[in-house]
Amino acid sequence: MSLQQHHRLAACFLLFSLITGAMYSRLPDIQQALGVNEAQLGLVLIGGAIGSLISLTLSSPLIEKLGARTTGFITVLGSVACYASIGLITDARLAFAVLFVGGLLSGAMEINLNVQIGRLEALHKRSLMSQAHGFWSLGFFITSLAAAGIRQMGVPAGLHLSIAFLIVTVAGIFVLAGLTDAPVAKADEDEKPPLLSFPTLALLPLCLIGCVAFLVEGAGVDWSAIYMRDVFAAEPFVGGLGLTLFTAIMAAARIFLGPVIDRFSPRLVVTVLLCICVAGLAAVSLAQHPAVAIAGFGLLGAGTSAIYPLVVSAAAQRTDRSAATNVAAIAQVSFVIFFLAPPALGFIAHAIGIRWSYVVCLPLVVASLLAVRALPSRGRPASPGEVLPEPLTPNG
Repeated sequence: MSLQQHHRLAACFLLFSLITGAMYSRLPDIQQALGVNEAQLGLVLIGGAIGSLISLTLSSPLIEKLGARTTGFITVLGSVACYASIGLITDARLAFAVLFVGGLLSGAMEINLNVQIGRLEALHKRSLMSQAHGFWSLGFFITSLAAAGIRQMGVPAGLHLSIAFLIVTVAGIFVLAGLTDAPVAKADEDEKPPLLSFPTLALLPLCLIGCVAFLVEGAGVDWSAIYMRDVFAAEPFVGGLGLTLFTAIMAAARIFLGPVIDRFSPRLVVTVLLCICVAGLAAVSLAQHPAVAIAGFGLLGAGTSAIYPLVVSAAAQRTDRSAATNVAAIAQVSFVIFFLAPPALGFIAHAIGIRWSYVVCLPLVVASLLAVRALPSRGRPASPGEVLPEPLTPNG
């Protein structure tokens, strides 16, 4: 069976998310195996964030040297091996180290896949990025739904993740074997973002909105299963439904929101999405029944689905500096939040209860609502063949 190049790249996102989604779905079991509390678990998870941040900053030259296929084999298969092995580890320090290596590999994978898709967009003069990232959300939904049932059956996390790794590895070898380097667009040759970019004062409102989107998404992905266990003592299947609904609605929104974004202004769309985040956070924070909390997680999936890409697009359209420089500044500031969020939310959960990990997000979302004027009041149509710099996101 022959696959087109953009289908192979989308499949890489799908395969990666099948393992990471399974790992996040088994976090309650992994926490028990490691013998750590929520604050300590947050410090373990930060290993992946540190690795990703380093890799996203430094790995581009090596990726260009190795090429798409070699980089794909190393980063896709290597990162899924790291994340799958977490289910077999019982030492927190070792888990941190493995997640750090997994973060290094997954950060390089993100750059490789996004760059290749961006070049194919320039070649074919059509959008492919949203569809590819939609496959990440689809894979996360599939694996979180499966994991809810698998946990309910009492299958150990190590066995679950090992079987998933074997399936993903076989499929990954087939997908990656036919991967080739896309032609380099002239824009890629002419404009390179600097190694470090600092936001201007005018860019800070966009940084705030992007950081809040990352924070709320992390609260939904990283902590939903543990929230359901600690707050409601939910059965494993019910406990996994929060993450399942979060990723299902995020996938659907990413796939179908395109025409809505084209019709209405980025400012209006982000305002509505942030209001949905407020509703979701309120539901999770105040829920007295598991169904209300699960619905709240679904709202969070919808609310965070398109905020960050719209923020990056707005930064790219600014004329004070080059698009690549502004996008790099947004990405690097946002990744600081990605770096700090797991331990911060974990410490809050351990100190005053996991509900408060969601309560503290509310004022930040409200502050973001006050900053939406930094977004364009109407979309700027792209020039023929133009491809705006694409955000590199830790969760697809």
